[in-house]
Order: sequence, then structure tokens, then C-alpha cells
Amino acid sequence: MIANVSILLFCSLCLAYAGLNAYALLRAHALIFPVPPSSYEDDDSIFKLTTRDGISISAYFLSADPRGGSPAGSGNHLLIYSHGNGEDIGMARPFLELFQKRGISVLTFDYPGYGTSGGEPSEPGCYAAIEAAYAYAVDTLDYNPSNITLYGRSLGSGPSTWLAQREPVRSIILDGAFTSTFRVMTGIKLLPWDRFDNFARLPDIDCPVLLIHGTEDRTVPFSHAQQNWHRIEGPKQKLFIEGARHGNLIELADDLYWDTVVDFIQKLTPL
Repeated sequence: MIANVSILLFCSLCLAYAGLNAYALLRAHALIFPVPPSSYEDDDSIFKLTTRDGISISAYFLSADPRGGSPAGSGNHLLIYSHGNGEDIGMARPFLELFQKRGISVLTFDYPGYGTSGGEPSEPGCYAAIEAAYAYAVDTLDYNPSNITLYGRSLGSGPSTWLAQREPVRSIILDGAFTSTFRVMTGIKLLPWDRFDNFARLPDIDCPVLLIHGTEDRTVPFSHAQQNWHRIEGPKQKLFIEGARHGNLIELADDLYWDTVVDFIQKLTPL
């Protein structure tokens, strides 16, 4: 009898695990990429970058130089911004203009399938998009990597850590970052495959990292920030805002957010 119960329990666990894998396989894409309708149309401010797999993606550059020119040799700081999964670069523009007003130039881009970019959204597509943006920053805008900070917001933390693991940059900011997308739902790594695995990449990032997270975040639980913090082996700083959720941290933090982030980008002064 005990043996039969054990076998039944084992089979039930196997079926549940298989069901979890099937659910992740079938539903993960729609949950990770809830692409909104484009909030903008192509105009003179939007230019196109081509990824290594031939996909045309949309981007814009906000220059902090009052002359609007190239920063070559100027030592100006550049923020490469990777947005969240429920927005595009049109929605992010008012926020990014606040960096521009504070003397920080911004380059941002849409993932394949977002905004007016071509292709379909995917994890490899996000990596190819930030790779194209970085190449444009270095080769066309003539930024030195030592003046480039990556900013990954929520889903954007995935491509940002991917790039920081591979290319030299001044620093990286992770805002509302998960350990991985699947662990947002499971809490721990239950599946043999995962997507946007920041937790695996963080030990390999040797540039300074600033973690930003709200303690009451219900989209990406605060436990992810705590795990990511302990995972970072290089220089690190944190801005954890008590009571903040996924979408209202900057509103609650106010000047503390801007003082911390601008100082981190421009000076890397310890908090």
C-alpha cells in the first residue's frame, strides 16, 4: 500500500512538472512580451538600426549637447536605455528627456515587434537590438565605452546584463530587475530552461552596478532585488525605496532618485 501511494505521488509530481513546462512553453511568450500598440510614428527624430540578423529597429538619440552635435572627444555621458515589456520608446520619451535636461545624453531603441520596429519580439531579438544600439553609440556617435551607462528597466534588465557581460561600459543601472523571467512566477528555478537569466550573468559583470527596486513591488517581487544584490561580486550600489511598487518608485523617491542616479552616472560616488 505504501509503495503504491509513493508511486502515485511520484507520478503526480511528474505530471505536474510536465504541465508546468508545457504551460511555460505555450504561455511564456505572451506573458513576457505583451506588446502595446505603437505610441509613435516614424518622423525625423526616429532613425533605423539594423540588427545582426537583418531586422530594422527604431531608435532615437537625445543629445545633452546644446548644439545637438556629436559628443566626440567631449567626455559627455551617454545612457543606453532598454525599456520594459509593456512600453515602447515613444512612451519612455518624457522620462528620458529628464535625463537630457540633467546633462546626460540618451540613446534608446525598440525591440523587434515593438513600436515601428520590424520583426517579432523574442529574447534573442532583444539582445540583437541592444547590440546594434551599442555599436551605433561607439561607431557612429563616437562615444567611448568608459562614458556609456546601460539602464535596464524591468524586462530591459535582460538585454542590459547580456551586453554588460560582453562589452565594456562605464556602469549599469538595473531598475525593477528580476532574477529571471520564469522565477517571477515560480520564485525559484524549477525549469531546466529559462529566459533573461540575470541571476546567471551578474557575477560576470565587473563594472559598477546600481540596483533600484521598490520594497512593495508586486510585479517583480523585492526578493529578486535581494537575490540580485547578493549575486553581484563587483562594485555595487543600491536604491531600495520603502513602500514603492513597480510603477511609482520615481514618484515616491523624487529627488533621492535623481540625486542617486545622476551621481552614479556622472561620478560613481559611493552611496
